[in-house]
Formats: sequence, C-alpha cells, structure tokens
Amino acid sequence: MPFSLSPDAHGILPDRMIVAMAEAGLIIPAYDFVESQIQPASLDLRLGDVAYRVRASFLPGPGSTVAERIDELKLHEFSLADGAVLETNCVYIVPLLESLALPKDIVAAANPKSSTGRLDVFTRVIADGTRRFDMIGAGYHGPLYAEISPKTFPVLLREGSRLSQVRFRYRDAVLSEDELNALHQAERLVDRDDADLAGGVALSVDLSGANANGYVGYRAKRHTGVVDIDRRAGYPIEEFWEPIKARSDGSLILDPGEFYILASKEAVQVPPDYAAEMVPFDPLVGEFRVHYAGFFDPGFGYAGAGGQGSRAVLEVRSREVPFILEHGQIVGRLVYEKMLARPNAMYGSRIGSNYQAQGLKLSKHFRL
Repeated sequence: MPFSLSPDAHGILPDRMIVAMAEAGLIIPAYDFVESQIQPASLDLRLGDVAYRVRASFLPGPGSTVAERIDELKLHEFSLADGAVLETNCVYIVPLLESLALPKDIVAAANPKSSTGRLDVFTRVIADGTRRFDMIGAGYHGPLYAEISPKTFPVLLREGSRLSQVRFRYRDAVLSEDELNALHQAERLVDRDDADLAGGVALSVDLSGANANGYVGYRAKRHTGVVDIDRRAGYPIEEFWEPIKARSDGSLILDPGEFYILASKEAVQVPPDYAAEMVPFDPLVGEFRVHYAGFFDPGFGYAGAGGQGSRAVLEVRSREVPFILEHGQIVGRLVYEKMLARPNAMYGSRIGSNYQAQGLKLSKHFRL
C-alpha cells in the first residue's frame, strides 16, 4: 500500500500514520505489533532475542554497520528468549525487532521510554553508518539496535521488552517563538503567569515539598535486587528508594554518582495537536544532567484527556562534583512541535497512560 504526504504538510506523524507506514513497508517489524506499542505520537521499539556485552559504547560512523562493530567489540553474547539480567555499568547491544525503510523526506528520532529513564537505565538507539545516537536520517534503510547500560539497578529483560520509542518527523515541526507564544496564550502550557518561553518552555525544579506532603524526591539505593522491566507494581518503594524531605532553605545537594527522581514546579499541558520534547541538557547551567526520557505525547496533562496539568518528572544525576539545586531553578526546556494531524488516541486515562495528572512519581514498577 503506497504511503504519501502532502508536500505542504509538516509535523510529527500521529498513530494512524505510523500504522500506514508499517502497511507500506516503511517500518518492518519482525513480528506483528502488540497492543499499546503504537502510542499517540510514537512507536515503542522491542528488543530482539539476543544481547551482546561489548567493551565500550560506540558509533559505527559512515560506511560501517553496527553488526561489524559488535564483532570487533563483543565480549560475549547471550539469549533474551527466556529473559536475562543486565548488570549495572556494563554496556550491551541488542538488535531490535523493528527495522526501517524511510522515504527521503521523513526522519526518525528515538528516546528512552519514561519508565526506562526513571529506572536509570541509560539506553540509546543506533543505526548503521550513523554519527549520532537516537537520530535516524531521512532515507535510512536498515536495522536498529539498542545500546543499554543500567546505571543503578540490575534489570531483567527479555525478547519483546520495550525500553525505547521512536518518533517520525516530516519536515520541520518545531514551533517558532511567535507560534509558541500564541499557543501559550491560547492553551496556557504551564501554570504560571510569568512563563519563560525563550527557546522553549522553561521548567524549574520543585524543592518546596508543598506538592508531595513535605517530600521533594527520591534518591536511589545501591546494591538492590533486580528489577524486571516488564513487571508492573511489583516492588516496594522502600527497598529501592530513599525519600528526600524538603529543607527549610529550599535547596538540595546532589552527590556525585547518585540518581534522583524530582519533579518540576510547573504543571505542564500538551494540547492534542502538538507534541513536546525535553531538549538536551545545557552544560552551562550546572554540573548535572536532567531527564533521560524526553517525549511528551499529545494530551499529556491536558484537561480534555483527563489531566489537570501534569508535573514533569525529572531524572537527575550529578556529574563529577557535588552541586546545589535551588527551589525554582530552571533545569530544562520543553520544545513544542506540531502534529501532522491529531492522533486517534491521546495520552490519558482512556488508553491506560501511566503518568497522566502525575506529581512526583516513580516508575510503574514500584508500589507504595
């Protein structure tokens, strides 16, 4: 079945167009898609049945394939068919069940799923011949691979587990500054009158404790048990996380090498005809990294999709030195993009979205 788009169109492809791409042979799954794999503005990517432990992270570069580099760098390989544990601070490469045959005017961008980032599992998508992680250029024909490195908890994975998601863009989708200002005036993208919209919607960290009964976040414990990536509400919070109480001065000292779950001060909305993404960390604002998982689907926090504004959960890791965060400090920006069309299903309770109307919230794997 042929797939075509209007030459005047531009934006992120919604769920039904992802289906149409697969029907046209532009997305090639090894097996049929499973329930909930197609999200409002993205496609979950599934792990294949074999994993390779490699000596180091790598990019193949022009003229090289990922398979060739695996042969050079692998320490050993093992099956994921019945599940296997990936140890912390090791690097693994796993071929994915989806491959691509992109047309010349569609690019793809990958990101960790929200639950992956909240477990501190560092994962990126690699394609043959690429110079960048998570970016697949227009016209790419070939396989996809996941690089996986658990940083805090050892994780149990299996064939079909979903750690990453991919979006498809047709031409330029990012809103201009004027378009973003107009959208905020119409929809109130964050719940503050003095919103900073320069280069995207600014998000700051909430260290007041007012929105979480006096707590501002969680710090991950070391030397815990294994987390099964596909097990929902299977683990007590106290065995894996230490809650952090608010300080009277509204500050938090990030210890080097520790992993924190915090939340934004702002409640965010993503209207149905738009998607958003947390832009990469700016090293000029401090010695820390925020947010591994950066996709916000249409309907996130949106009142018409069952939300009342949702806090952005911040996955925070300090770098080489201790760093003090202050309440209200800007830690990231949301870039809004236009959808090519409104998705059939928006992010929200109707499709079982895990983090609609969220506040400070750990991944779906943990129970109170």
